[in-house]
Amino acid sequence: MILKIDFNSEEALYIQLCNQIIMGIATDMLREGDSLPSVRQLADEIGINMHTVNKAYSVLRQEGFLRLDRRRGAVVALNMDKLRALNEMKQNLGIIIARGICQDVGRDEVHALVDEVFDEFSGQG
Repeated sequence: MILKIDFNSEEALYIQLCNQIIMGIATDMLREGDSLPSVRQLADEIGINMHTVNKAYSVLRQEGFLRLDRRRGAVVALNMDKLRALNEMKQNLGIIIARGICQDVGRDEVHALVDEVFDEFSGQG
């Protein structure tokens, strides 16, 4: 999996890293049971501090996307319950939709966009 970190972005590096790993899981580039690179290895590969990678892995573990195994390191382990995922999606979508409404984006445009993105991630597009 190729991680794309934007060093010029205002978004924190650990958040970018979390989002890239989540995108990898959603697009099936990373699957249940896959091991991720060690903290040191990943930090070296993308040129960031080890503490940043460690923070991203910790957040992903807390959110139910990874488990930390002494022998295998960070392992994709999806145990996030659906209700929690839906609540999180609703919160994030609320902010995104509010921004769109401020820019005159209509309901039909939002629905079409959600369908397009869902199809991309679910392999139906």
